[in-house]
Parts: sequence; C-alpha cells; structure tokens
Amino acid sequence: MVVASRERGAGARKRARSGAAEISGRETSGVGREKVSEIQRARILAAMTEVAAERGAANVTVAHVVGRSGVSRRTFYELFEDRETCFLAAFEDAAAQIAGRVVPAWDSQKRWRDRVRGALTELLEFLDEEPEVGRLFIVETLAGGPLALKRRARVIETVKRALDEGHGERGSREPPPLTAEGVIGAVSSVLHARLTEAEPTPGAGTTSFVELLGPLMGMIVLPYEGVAAATREIGRPAAPRPKRPRGQEKDPLRELDMRLTYRTVRVLLAVAQTPGASNRQLADAADVADQGQISKLLSRLQTLGLIQNTGGGPVRGEPNAWRLTSKGERVGNAIQTQTQP
Repeated sequence: MVVASRERGAGARKRARSGAAEISGRETSGVGREKVSEIQRARILAAMTEVAAERGAANVTVAHVVGRSGVSRRTFYELFEDRETCFLAAFEDAAAQIAGRVVPAWDSQKRWRDRVRGALTELLEFLDEEPEVGRLFIVETLAGGPLALKRRARVIETVKRALDEGHGERGSREPPPLTAEGVIGAVSSVLHARLTEAEPTPGAGTTSFVELLGPLMGMIVLPYEGVAAATREIGRPAAPRPKRPRGQEKDPLRELDMRLTYRTVRVLLAVAQTPGASNRQLADAADVADQGQISKLLSRLQTLGLIQNTGGGPVRGEPNAWRLTSKGERVGNAIQTQTQP
C-alpha cells in the first residue's frame, strides 16, 4: 500500500512537472521584460496625461505619476530620466495618436478645402473622445518645458505648410504674410478655451468639439478663399460618423489597481493559457522558485478579482485550480495585445 501510494505521488508530481513544462512552452515564455516595460511605460504616459489634465503640467511631480500609474519609482527612472522627459514622451504619444487620425483624412482628399475639413473633423472628434490627451497636446504643452515647446513649434510649422498649400488652389487669393500662423493661433485659442473651461452647469447643455467644425472652417477658409467660400463652410453640415469608444473604455489596464511586474504578467498569462493549473505549475511556468512568493502573487490577483480558485484547496486536501474571471480575461487579452511583436 505504501509503495502504491508513493507511485501515485510520483505520478502526480510527474504530471505536474509535465503541465508546468507545457505552460512554459507556450506564449508566457515569449513575454519578456522588454514587453512588460512597454506596458509599464504606457501606464506611466497615461498617468502623466491624466494628472497633467487635472493639476496642470507645471504642478505634476514624479510622485503624482508613480502613484497614479501603479508602477514603482525605480521603474519610472528606469524608463525616464526625469519628469520633463516623461512629459515630452506623453506629448509625442499624443501627437502620434492625433496624426494617426488627421494625416489619413488629409491625404484622402484632393481639394485643399476638403483636406482641411477632413483633417479638422478628425481632430475635433478626437478631442470629444480623448479630452485629456487633447488638453495635454494643446494646453499643457505650454508649461511642459523647453523640449516640449520645441516639439510643439515643429508641429505648428508642419500645419503652417499644409495651410499654405491653399495659395495654389483655383479661385484662391494670395493671403497677407503670417496668415497661416494667425489662423493656427486663432483656432488654437478657441480649442484652448474649450479645453480649460469649467464644467457646464446642470441643465445648461454641452457643446461638442465637432459642433465647432463649421465656424472654425469659416475662420480658416476666409483669408484664403474669401467671404463666400467661408460662408458656405460655416453652413455646411458635418457628415454623420460612427461614434468611437473612449480610450479608457478600450484599455482595462488603465483602471487596474496594481503594479504590473514581469512576474505578475507571466503568472496571469499562465492562468489564462492553462485553466485549472495549480500553484506549483504556475510557479514553474512563471519562473518563480519561491512557493511563498507564488502564493502571494496568486492571492493578490485573486483579491483584485482577476483569478478565482476552482479547486478544493489545502482545506480539502486538494491542489488549487486557478482560472481567470471575466475581468481577468479582459486584462489578459489587453496584455496579450500590448505584448504582441
């Protein structure tokens, strides 16, 4: 009987090692520290964007960003030299998001006025969807430091060249010097005011940025094509377009109240890829040699509502069997998406 019991125990250990090897051979082994650093970097940039919108860029500290992002101060300084370089990275990220919407809209049209309208429509829709990103890009950059101001100046120069393309349009006229710079300043001033105004009083209604399309188009077109063209643009209705979800709704990692470490990611993905795995299997898969540490990691993920134990557990003399919750599935999918090459 003792021999049989030992054989059964040896068989169970062999199956456990086999299961752990199977997990390790899957995609968890492909989630390296660099990929986790990318996610941590994204969380820091999102935190910088949020805190800058709330406090103003000049009042943001590293402590604010670290506290909001859920990463350690050490991780912050591994990724960024200081607060200013972090802000600049957030500005670059905002610029890339906006360019990803505006540039294709500009390129898809042939006539200058239609190009301007398409690009402006995308910008205004983006501000409706992501006002915090828009505020950082348009408002907080002015207090973001010298590097951010230089980058902002390069963006303005690009827009100026695009607007000056209107000189060659048929029926257009040569505008006075500094027209493009003046138009950009006027449009920026309107958007700046809307992004910084206080919350509207209840019952007063709200105005979306897209509703500014006609008036802003009239402002842009007037010095290039005259009053008649500007009037037509003011009265031209905006084309109906599908509503996009806001970024916060698309990325569950933004609301995750935990530090996203290399081992945490590997453990979570191991649970996702082998439902019902035990503590030992997950420890082997995530390269966590200390059984006490894997227990703490699993307990933390369980407290956050990301995993659940469907096994008997020590009380019943059975191994734990961990599975993702619906929330854990959303987070796991987001991690998988963000760590894909």
